[in-house]
Amino acid sequence: MISLDAMHEHNHKIAEHSKVLSVLIRNRELCDTKVMCDIFFSYVDAVKEHLSIEEKNIYQPMLVHSDSEIKNTATKFMSGSMEIKRVLAQYTRRWCSKNTLRIKNHDLFVADTEQIFEFVWNRIIDESEHLYPAYKKATLKAA
Repeated sequence: MISLDAMHEHNHKIAEHSKVLSVLIRNRELCDTKVMCDIFFSYVDAVKEHLSIEEKNIYQPMLVHSDSEIKNTATKFMSGSMEIKRVLAQYTRRWCSKNTLRIKNHDLFVADTEQIFEFVWNRIIDESEHLYPAYKKATLKAA
């Protein structure tokens, strides 16, 4: 079982990366730097890792719980995870190649990236407000 503190730390790391990247992506020259790419791919990897950890640790006790609300919350978030993975994969196919960014239209890149950040940020908020309390409730009653 994973601690909710660890999950909150992951979310904090993801949010921190997106805040730094939001500033960096606005400068077209910085988008071509190795430092920017390192931070960018660290962000992408952190999001993927976070979703993977949830799949392996969070959903299972919720899906087998007797409370249908807890089960429904797990199902909803699992579906949301699949959507985030799909959107992130589509985004990286469009803008990334072998751990580098390929930006032909900077304005469109910034807009797409900001949408990804907002999508993930909304997920982080939903996790804190809905998923983690339901997980805590499911695991407390199981203990």
